[in-house]
Amino acid sequence: MTTLADPVPGGRPGDVERATALGGELSARGVHGVVLSYVDTAGVGRIKAVPTAGLASAAAWGVGMSPVFDTFLANDSIVSTDVLGSPDGDLRLYPDLDHLTVLAGQPGWAWAPVDRITQEGEPHPGCGRTALRRVVSSAAERYGLTFRAAVEVEWSVGCGPAEGGEFLPACSGPAYSAARQIELSDCTADLLAAFAAQGVDVEQLHPEYAAGQFEISVGALDPVAAADRSVLVRQTIRAVARRHGLVVSFAPAVFAQGVGNGGHVHLSAWRDGVNLHSGGGGRHGMTAEAESFAAGVLAHLPALTAVTAPSPASYLRLRPSQWAGVFTCWGHETREAAVRVVTGTAGLRDRAANLEVKPVDLAANPYLALTCLIAAGLDGLASSAPLPEEITGDPALLGPDDAAARGVRRLPASLADAVTEFRADQRLRAALGPVLADAVIAVRQGEIAAVDGLDDERVAAAYRWKY
Repeated sequence: MTTLADPVPGGRPGDVERATALGGELSARGVHGVVLSYVDTAGVGRIKAVPTAGLASAAAWGVGMSPVFDTFLANDSIVSTDVLGSPDGDLRLYPDLDHLTVLAGQPGWAWAPVDRITQEGEPHPGCGRTALRRVVSSAAERYGLTFRAAVEVEWSVGCGPAEGGEFLPACSGPAYSAARQIELSDCTADLLAAFAAQGVDVEQLHPEYAAGQFEISVGALDPVAAADRSVLVRQTIRAVARRHGLVVSFAPAVFAQGVGNGGHVHLSAWRDGVNLHSGGGGRHGMTAEAESFAAGVLAHLPALTAVTAPSPASYLRLRPSQWAGVFTCWGHETREAAVRVVTGTAGLRDRAANLEVKPVDLAANPYLALTCLIAAGLDGLASSAPLPEEITGDPALLGPDDAAARGVRRLPASLADAVTEFRADQRLRAALGPVLADAVIAVRQGEIAAVDGLDDERVAAAYRWKY
């Protein structure tokens, strides 16, 4: 489990002693530096690094970094809000020692996610990891709930290094084919070995649909740890690929046309060790609370896309009939539904049942995405929201009257439309807090302006190597 206590100047009880011991262990294993990792509002992973001998100091006093990164765009331009975006001020990055990991794909390095606090020792209101901890803690206190989550990671493997930003697939076999797996057998074997060494339990690794595309599914954890794992998984994939002379793209759309890279979120709510999505009297074994939780996610989906699909390139992927889930509907194992109810195999359903939310990609900051998804579900649970009729098949084929009767409508088709929905959604804005919610809006508006006048091909190219 992730430690839910905020860091404090001087370190929490035992942190400095533990970091000192860990530093010695890391040095003995030939680790020279520790990557301190977080994800900014635009979805870009940002880091500072310290030598292994500096880990104890980082645990006690943090490492400095400007708050301006909360309003960086993917192209490293800077926008601003009334609070963020100036050159003033400083923050402290505190490594979470519970999740410090020796990087098997980067010899000599370890990695740790960070929480960000102010120099005065207060939680930074722009820290997504802190926001996620808050919503998880609130759910436990108010409803007695815990959650399990996992983020699927899809990526496209290219021959590298890429010249001029172009993408040339590193394999040519068909989707899901043995041929494609064989073509990248050495790289993917090393990847599995790296994950095993790092304690990441891999459930599946396989070729996917698009050119050069693969997908990995990992085991579920508490939401903060699941978001951490999503970042670590991508760090590892990129590093191992580089060691094989390959490059990878996690962008929502590597090309303007075709299937893009998703980052589907699996989420389940639990109470006293019992999965609310299994063994109940509702549809497909859901409890009444699980149905209302799913209804809350559905109701907030239009606004959620500003967080789960935050890039202009996201909307090249979010197209009907491509398994991206672009309509406000749910279905049992229906891969065109935005919310897929997964029951799992008989005999495992009490552990495996969950909701898969599909209009999510890897431009999303996973901490913000999970914060808003949980807040949306809790909103439905608090009001005992009814879950509408499920759909089967492709909702794009529904007639207008039938779709309207079922409450099935198209999710925002552009980032601008998603921002409009997010502005109007007080529940999601409250979950993030005013500083972070305003940063989301400012950064999204900045991304919209950055691609003004670009055609789809140039939008895809602009974000191909950013995430």
